[in-house]
Amino acid sequence: MEIRPVELNDNEALAIAVRKVLIEMGVPKVGTAYEDKELDAMYESYSQSRFQYYVVENQGNIMGGAGIAPLKDGDPSVCELQKMYFLPEARGKGLGKKMIHLCLDFAKANDFQLCYIETMPNMLDAQALYQKVGFKYIDHPMGNTGHTSCPVWLIKSLV
Repeated sequence: MEIRPVELNDNEALAIAVRKVLIEMGVPKVGTAYEDKELDAMYESYSQSRFQYYVVENQGNIMGGAGIAPLKDGDPSVCELQKMYFLPEARGKGLGKKMIHLCLDFAKANDFQLCYIETMPNMLDAQALYQKVGFKYIDHPMGNTGHTSCPVWLIKSLV
């Protein structure tokens, strides 16, 4: 499996993969990444300064991805780890940890000082991974992500 930056021709397959994972995880379609406008145009959405999205590809098939972007309506020194989802066949191979490190390296190189993430209570494997790489729980949301159905928030210092 290869990790690489998102490309224009990934948009459709990536949106399908992410939505499949969200449905599998029982995530509400409202107030989560499922309804985000950029999900159908990931290449364009992440083609801005201080934005980066990576995909996992296996023999031409998009298996998932993760990205970093400035926290919407937040402090410019805070980024958000976004849309980190993998199809079942890509899980358990260490790709999540590699992807997080790649995203955090990008964040540090772009002068972010804190990284924020939102998730769902039932995504325990993801939370365990976030904690393993140094994320800590906080008791409130940050920024204006629109993800009102995500009640679990974590943050990590990048300095």
